[in-house]
Amino acid sequence: MVVGRLAPGETERPAQGISLDTGRVRGGADGARAVLTPAEARQLAAALVQQAAAAEGGTADATAGQVEVSYLGGESYAIATRGHTLLTDQPAAAGGTDTAMTPTELLIAALSSCVAFYAGRYLARHGLNRDGLHVTATFTAATDRPARVAAVRLAIRVPGGIPPSRQAALLAVASHCTVHNTFRQAPDIAIELCRPQGP
Repeated sequence: MVVGRLAPGETERPAQGISLDTGRVRGGADGARAVLTPAEARQLAAALVQQAAAAEGGTADATAGQVEVSYLGGESYAIATRGHTLLTDQPAAAGGTDTAMTPTELLIAALSSCVAFYAGRYLARHGLNRDGLHVTATFTAATDRPARVAAVRLAIRVPGGIPPSRQAALLAVASHCTVHNTFRQAPDIAIELCRPQGP
């Protein structure tokens, strides 16, 4: 199998296309060739990682509370849970190819989306429109050690507005989302090495 980038003008597909050539298959028949967009290539990579985990006896469909991370090459990793997959990468300046968010950006994304979910549920529960609900997070990294995020600021925008009498309650609910509570009361985290699996 050969995977590579297309040269500009090589096909009618976008210049950022990824070529996939399976070569000859068993029995000597010609294989298949496809041209994928970067998004399609990432989806295919994620699906292949899930199926490889299942074939190796892993958990392609991890149970709730379990996440599987697999190395893809370079600085890129696939993350799978309950049949859903996403990727992480690093910017080019950090040795990656910038094809996906970094793990740190995913951390902030988890916080932002959790805040949005709780805010949206509050609005729906009180008969307020959540169409256009938007959360913007800005964060800065610490300049000393250990490596970590030093500050996060989240701004919730409710385009339809929210009555002044509901604003404090909305902020209280959003501030107590699961991810934010986890930051406030850090969980026990144990990191250990597993024994290599036998043949």
